[in-house]
Amino acid sequence: MTEPHYLALYNSGELWRRVKALEARLAACDLCPHNCRVNRLQGQVGFCNSGVLPIIARVCEHHGEEPPLSGVHGSGTVFFGNCNMRCVYCQNCQISQNPESLKQKEMTVAALAKQLIHLQDELHCHNINFVSPSHFVPQMVRAVYEAIPLGLKIPLVYNTGGYDSVNTLKLLDGIIDVYLPDLRYADNTIALRYSGVKNYVPAVRAAIKEMHRQVGNLVIDENDTAVRGLIVRHLILPNDLAGSEASLSWLVREISPAVFVSIMAQYYPTHLADQFPEINRRISTEEYERVTALLANLEIDNGWVQDMDAPDSYRPDFERENHPFQP
Repeated sequence: MTEPHYLALYNSGELWRRVKALEARLAACDLCPHNCRVNRLQGQVGFCNSGVLPIIARVCEHHGEEPPLSGVHGSGTVFFGNCNMRCVYCQNCQISQNPESLKQKEMTVAALAKQLIHLQDELHCHNINFVSPSHFVPQMVRAVYEAIPLGLKIPLVYNTGGYDSVNTLKLLDGIIDVYLPDLRYADNTIALRYSGVKNYVPAVRAAIKEMHRQVGNLVIDENDTAVRGLIVRHLILPNDLAGSEASLSWLVREISPAVFVSIMAQYYPTHLADQFPEINRRISTEEYERVTALLANLEIDNGWVQDMDAPDSYRPDFERENHPFQP
């Protein structure tokens, strides 16, 4: 197995420099495009409702990710609490849109580092999968730094809604092995209405370009597990609110004809979706087939497409004691 690049950064001292550079930015937080400029080191919170300690909603092995990430033993998933987006249909709303109840989930970075080793050594996960990490990048990188002397050596996955700052991503160059962003919308007005973020399209496209610059197209080893590269997720929304043709065309044109794309059919109306009649339903067969036809038309050959029954298979419940995806 190829050694992850973050180990060389650790040995050279560069990883420690990155930790300090990221942590310094918490004093006037500009980690994501919201650019709130609050002093999180002194307990101030901005859009993401998060302070200095990482909020860890759940740590578990996950077998429902893309096949090269889940592999045989699962992806070692770290679900961060809170979010820098406000998706009205968020399936993780229990942990992303409920800041008051999550205060009890704060964890020291040292404890998080030990959880990473637990995922690697005891659960034998193929990677560490940081879910919704955009607002906790400094804490994430310090946890990696502290886990390396404990033996951390598997690939790191940055699993994000895509609303990321290029300046922050540049400090992750050589640390993250696999980028897994959402490409959710092709229209800024729609992004603001359903996810509460401004200028989403230019932000996410610039972020994906930077991710691809760092890691390139997906590389899968002899065991069919991902070791490095980019996978872009695209969620089909009712009434084509995701702008699928524009987004997928952009990926082929601006990222790579060989880009790996994960088409997700798991949308179901939850959280606040019942306040928006146009999204208060599952996607139709016609909407599903229109997007899958786009893959053929655009000659996108790499990736995966969920089945239409995905909404029944990918519903997490973070109030379960053992595992959010298992009864």
